[in-house]
Amino acid sequence: MEEKELSESKIGKMLDWAYENSLEGIPGMDSAYEMAENFLSKHDSTDKAIDSLIRWQNTKAATSGFLTGLGGIIVLPVAIPANIASVMYVQIRMIAAISHMRGHDLKDDQVKTFVFVCLTGQSASGILKKSGIQAGNAFAKQAIMKIPGEVIKVINKTVGFKLVTKFGQKGVVNLGKAIPIAGGVIGGTVDGIGTNIIGKTAKKVFG
Repeated sequence: MEEKELSESKIGKMLDWAYENSLEGIPGMDSAYEMAENFLSKHDSTDKAIDSLIRWQNTKAATSGFLTGLGGIIVLPVAIPANIASVMYVQIRMIAAISHMRGHDLKDDQVKTFVFVCLTGQSASGILKKSGIQAGNAFAKQAIMKIPGEVIKVINKTVGFKLVTKFGQKGVVNLGKAIPIAGGVIGGTVDGIGTNIIGKTAKKVFG
């Protein structure tokens, strides 16, 4: 079971994989861009579209087994439980879609980092504050672009450490404490409360 143990390096590779694939799309699933444009087309304001997307994710999020079900199509970059990989993908795609709805460039490294910060849910504000970024007034597009590269590295490291800590060394055992989502994901579905927290966090961060 050693290969299943998590590390900051494994989490980092998994985050990058999930982010890239959320932008490009996995066979059978919309990309973050497609999902964002779909919801924007159905509502008369960005806020309404974002709220609708979050509600949809709360009830329609993919099951934790969808990666495994795709068989050989999906090759994970590291030895990590498929349910954890699934959660990362589903949550990151939602956050990226919200960021795109707000007009951010998903190919920008700073924006990518802020997507990962949102993945920590209620811990996001604390992570940014420790890095010298005040939540609530520093998330305009111009402000995100001005964050120095060294600060971005510190934020990325902090996010990785926090996710490893919350997942625990065995990953599956402590999954209920992660990002925050319920342990029920092991049985199939992403918890609505956790998804809602992460969605609301993304709406604030990319306001």
